[in-house]
Amino acid sequence: MKKLIAVVLCLALALTCAATALAEEISISWWGGDSRHEATQAAIAAFEAAEGVTVKTHYAAWSGWEETMSGSFVAGNAEDVDMVNWNWLFSFVDASGESYFYDLNQLSDIIDLSQWSDGMLQACTVNGKLLALPNALTGRIFYWNKTTFDQAGIEFPTTYAALKEAGAVFQEKLGNDYYPLALGAYDKMILMVYMLESKYGKAWVVDGALNYTVDEIAEGIQLIQDLEDAHAIPTAATLAGDGADSLDKNEKWITGKYAGVWEWDTSASKCQNALAEGQEFVVGEELTDLGEYKGGFTKVAHGFSIARNSANVELAAKLINFMNNEEEGIRARKSEYGIPASAKGLALCSDEGLINPTVAEANGKILAWCSFPLDPKFESGELKNDGGVYQDVFEGLSYQDYSVQEAAQVLFDGVTAVLAK
Repeated sequence: MKKLIAVVLCLALALTCAATALAEEISISWWGGDSRHEATQAAIAAFEAAEGVTVKTHYAAWSGWEETMSGSFVAGNAEDVDMVNWNWLFSFVDASGESYFYDLNQLSDIIDLSQWSDGMLQACTVNGKLLALPNALTGRIFYWNKTTFDQAGIEFPTTYAALKEAGAVFQEKLGNDYYPLALGAYDKMILMVYMLESKYGKAWVVDGALNYTVDEIAEGIQLIQDLEDAHAIPTAATLAGDGADSLDKNEKWITGKYAGVWEWDTSASKCQNALAEGQEFVVGEELTDLGEYKGGFTKVAHGFSIARNSANVELAAKLINFMNNEEEGIRARKSEYGIPASAKGLALCSDEGLINPTVAEANGKILAWCSFPLDPKFESGELKNDGGVYQDVFEGLSYQDYSVQEAAQVLFDGVTAVLAK
């Protein structure tokens, strides 16, 4: 009997230790550039010290990340806390239609939800469940390498016409490898919609339906093709030949041969930090000659969610609250995720000068200009991921597999099919 009691006590102790270990360890995933990785790791280290816990990390660049995380959620092995893109809140659901994310309303005793505006919380609420907390609001704007433009002897473009003219100047004065702007397929898609909205004054999608005709889309695609023809942007073949999976890792960007990007203000610092010594990075202006309207959209940049199958949602909630609402976490992350959406985060970063001035300048210009909504399916994986509709359209156009009109039809059909699901 004594032996039996001893065995039972040992088993009970082992189970208690296992439960304690589980309670003291959680995991987190995110994507980004080196500066975001460093800031997030600093915040996590501060949280570990404050709580006496261990946080396992999983992070990488954006390329291929959505596919990786989609697989993790389907397999049920996603990290406890996950950085999420806004469209994931609508598309990451199981076979029954249930979200893979935990309802953060249930954790309001741990997370101070009052630090986010009602509008931001509503943007992340699906079927009555708060599925993420926003890091920031974001939009797209131009950034220029002042050093290269100075070498070319011209000002930064503030009109579409000036951007096209810059292509010829770069080619003549600096050489065939120099371009005023570099755009990937998804960049081209966002810029095209921006230009169409500037002309027509209507959102890309309204009430779940595409709001542009094939002929109108063809006008936008022609504007993108005209930039390529004017040597204002490199061809898809040129970019593929560079052998880089993102612009910030492209040697031509690093050395100033590509002198401009069209980027989210929350992500631009990775491009800035990648530049070689002596290259000066500046925020540009919106293009003013596209029409009488202010095209472009803002959106919740990204946020943090808790996986539905997390074994310790309370500790996960503490980590989210720490990064957004507690001084040590706020100071560590600064503005590496954009201008903080949390009121406490914004106030502390503003008071202590922790906001990157380039990010602040860009965000201010974007919020003052962009006036159109973003449909959640705009960023659907079927459309924007590698091999998706956007890549098919704009690479097909660049490689001359499609005419402008054919590309417009392919885009119209592809978007319509995704919206119908």
